[in-house]
Amino acid sequence: MKISLSTRDKTLIVNFNGELDHHSAEETRKEIDKLYFEKRMRNIVLDLKSLNFMDSSGIGLIMGRYKNVSDNGGKLYIVNVSQRVEKILKMSGILKIVQLHNSLEDIPKNF
Repeated sequence: MKISLSTRDKTLIVNFNGELDHHSAEETRKEIDKLYFEKRMRNIVLDLKSLNFMDSSGIGLIMGRYKNVSDNGGKLYIVNVSQRVEKILKMSGILKIVQLHNSLEDIPKNF
C-alpha cells in the first residue's frame, strides 16, 4: 500500500494505491493522523481510485478517520470508488454516515 498526502485549505487529501488490509492499515493510519493533526486539518478526502482491495482493517481505518474529523467539526468524504470497493463500503454501513462522490470536484466547495 502506498499513499500520497496533499492539503487544500484545511482539507487533507489521501490518495490510496494498492491494497488496504491488515498488513498496511496501521502504518497508513499513522501517516494520515500525523499530517492531519500536525497541520491542524479539519476535513479529510479519501481518494480510492487506485485502491484494489480493502478488508475489515480498511473499514476500521475509515471509521477512525471519521471519528477524528467529526470530533474536530469537519467532514470525511470518499471519492473515486470502484464497484468492488463500493460493495464493501455498503456492506459495512459506512455509506450511511460518509458521503461518497465520483470525484474531488464533486465535493461541495464550502465544506
